[in-house]
Amino acid sequence: MPANRSSALRRGLAVAAALPLLALAACGYGSESKDSSSDQKVAAGSEKIDGLDSVRIGYFGNLTHATALVGNQKGFFQKELGATKAQYATFNAGPSEIEALNAGSIDIGWIGPSPAINGYTKSDGKSLKIIGGSASGGVKLVVDPDKIKSLKDVKGKRIATPQLGNTQDVAFLNWIADQGWKVDAQSGKGDVTVVRSDNKVTPDAFKAGSLDGAWVPEPTASKLVAEGGKVLLDEATLWPDQKFVITNIIVSQKFLKEHPKAVEAVLKASVETNKWINANPGEAKAAANKQLELDSGKALPAEVLDPAWKSIQITDDPLASTLDTEAEHAVKAGLLEQPDLAGIYDLTILNKVLEAAGESPVDAAGLGTS
Repeated sequence: MPANRSSALRRGLAVAAALPLLALAACGYGSESKDSSSDQKVAAGSEKIDGLDSVRIGYFGNLTHATALVGNQKGFFQKELGATKAQYATFNAGPSEIEALNAGSIDIGWIGPSPAINGYTKSDGKSLKIIGGSASGGVKLVVDPDKIKSLKDVKGKRIATPQLGNTQDVAFLNWIADQGWKVDAQSGKGDVTVVRSDNKVTPDAFKAGSLDGAWVPEPTASKLVAEGGKVLLDEATLWPDQKFVITNIIVSQKFLKEHPKAVEAVLKASVETNKWINANPGEAKAAANKQLELDSGKALPAEVLDPAWKSIQITDDPLASTLDTEAEHAVKAGLLEQPDLAGIYDLTILNKVLEAAGESPVDAAGLGTS
């Protein structure tokens, strides 16, 4: 990282640590993790990859992490890892997964773009690499139709986002600015009152009438609709080709350097899982919900699961240009000093896997490892 930017970036990242800035609420809540290892048996005659007894995979019990949910439930990862055991841990917040990755408690993880940005910049580009994509979309502005009938009616209302500085909070602040309205990013006060509310309590607050709407990820958005809300805006419509990153795959740089064959096996399983999901959406939705129930203790009801699933696109492409744009929006909102994201992506292995599968390579938008 350039020396003349390091002190300014450290100041910005001090804010990141305190909030934690940009921790993707679509990924969950809190800081706990739990073992989510499956009981899938290793196939007879299989060999260990890179001599490893296990590969430790982290993800969140959330539909935006459908690749990991389905890959675990259907055994795709275990199949590719052979006699190396696929071990899983579920997390409730981006920072806790980054901490686990840095501590060596997990090797590879599914995570939102903003925690990945934080983890990379706070370590001066030494902790992790984004090695693949997983999901796009699944974020909506849902409102009380009795109080808000058009986008202009949002002015003067109380709208929830999951957390100060998280990905949806930044997106909403950016949208507010585009309307020409003013809001203080830290307090949330202004032409719109931005209420930072945990996604687990937002539906009840909305039902009670203390919120007029929320800019939230799935499945919270569909939970609000089930409580009588109306989708006023799908964030996907604000992005080119209606695609923006919501979940990426990260790996510790140490593990990537020492065990590239294991990383390749996980990425191959990810590509195979995504292909199966897109070819079998009904079965995949059921598999994701079954694993979600195992991980969280509660499956999603059909009235929430079905619309939430439809709004999420499963993809191998990390949609790198949109990650860069999300960082720019955070800078514009005054919540982050300009980060140096050069080298955050290493898509070498993924593109090798895609080529072998007859698929087109993906691009790092100028932010890849040189």
